[in-house]
Amino acid sequence: MEYQVPQFIDVEDRIIGPLTLKQFIYIAGAGGLCIIFFVYLPIVFALLFSVPIVALAVALAFYKMNGKPFIEILEASFNYYTGAKLFLWKHEVPKEKERTPATEAADRAARSARGAPKLTRGKLSELAWSLDVKSRNDLKN
Repeated sequence: MEYQVPQFIDVEDRIIGPLTLKQFIYIAGAGGLCIIFFVYLPIVFALLFSVPIVALAVALAFYKMNGKPFIEILEASFNYYTGAKLFLWKHEVPKEKERTPATEAADRAARSARGAPKLTRGKLSELAWSLDVKSRNDLKN
């Protein structure tokens, strides 16, 4: 038995000319809103309000960012800006009154570590060799 497997299932059907139903609704809604603006407002204000609405409608109907429709990008950005943020760590500088002996000791250790000379691999091996030689000489005496 052979079965036909549907192909191109991610492509929306073209219903009204070259436009899908969503694209037609976006463009028709923006066109209707612009007509209302031009009927009830002076032409300067109508143009001022119509340009961003037409731009948004064209972006919603045709623009895709990284293969995703613009409406999904708008939804994700809205959810991000209005949603709660999770902060895992906030650095707070301790106040002078809240200093404990442990924090003072840690500060002193950090300051002394900054001024300490750096120990490289060569210096470390030389130090280990000199300790081995001196300890063997001490055992012989």
